[in-house]
Amino acid sequence: MAPRAFITGLAGLTIAANERAFLREARPWGLIVFKRNISTPQQLADLTRDFRDTVGWEAPVLVDQEGGRVARLGPPHWPVYPPGNRYGEIYDRDPTSGLAAARLAGHLIASDLRAVGIDVDCLPIADVPVPGHDPIIGDRAYGTNPAKVAAIAGAVAAGLLAGGVLPVLKHLPGHGRANADSHLKLPVVDTPRATLEQSDFAAFVPLRNLPLGMTAHVVFSAIDAASPATTSVTIVSQVIRGFIGFKGLLMSDDVSMGALSGTIAERSHAALAAGCDVVLHCNGDLDEMMQVAGAAPELTGAAAHRADAALAARSAREEFDVAAARRIFNEMVVETS
Repeated sequence: MAPRAFITGLAGLTIAANERAFLREARPWGLIVFKRNISTPQQLADLTRDFRDTVGWEAPVLVDQEGGRVARLGPPHWPVYPPGNRYGEIYDRDPTSGLAAARLAGHLIASDLRAVGIDVDCLPIADVPVPGHDPIIGDRAYGTNPAKVAAIAGAVAAGLLAGGVLPVLKHLPGHGRANADSHLKLPVVDTPRATLEQSDFAAFVPLRNLPLGMTAHVVFSAIDAASPATTSVTIVSQVIRGFIGFKGLLMSDDVSMGALSGTIAERSHAALAAGCDVVLHCNGDLDEMMQVAGAAPELTGAAAHRADAALAARSAREEFDVAAARRIFNEMVVETS
């Protein structure tokens, strides 16, 4: 049977009996892990293997491993990576070095993740902050120039892919201008469409061929004043698939976040109806997970084709001397700090 069109979380470090029954019955397309699911490399490797054994196939396992403030894997077992703006600082001094550092970061992160069974990273970010924006993006962004942001994001993605990890482009079509943290409430952007196309949306256009993308829980009132991008047919069709031309599998941002309204089932239905291929649910609450599963159909048609195309890229791994690469990366980052 085909998996269903959602990605789920889990509550803890191991799969509980009721979660195991849920996974077998509901057949999620993937799993996303958070700090609550992580203690040691061996434990995490065991968890990802157990998840795949339970669902019966090499399903994707996702994580948010950006560096800086957003890093689910960290000391003492995993190295620290800088926030995204560090690559922007290096780029400003020498674009070639900036892109090399960004690609190397992606490849090193991929090496960390593949060792514990994680093969999808919710990175890179192509959001373009503007003055006065909410700090939820902040130093996670690579810069404020769309072309620079796209170039660095592309380098990070290339590094991840070189290490056999799929990048997730976020947050389509742009979270940088948001006036609120969408984890807590719904941001509304009142900027004219022409300006958005020249700045916020423009950073995503060169990245339209990446295999996976994640929507933004942000209202763009000039295009759709009623619904955030995640649940807006207009935004998904006209902007994400249209103006940007994104071709990959499109997942929602976490449907349990405070920006969305309605029940978890209603949010999931709305995201899928708008054109998201897959619903993401992160908090590990089993009751909510069951609502998402009930709303998610089997992954078929164009969505299944996009999913298969993305997963096929996991096998493309380059030879890589991790120790040597880490020394070079640390030198690059320290020299520009």
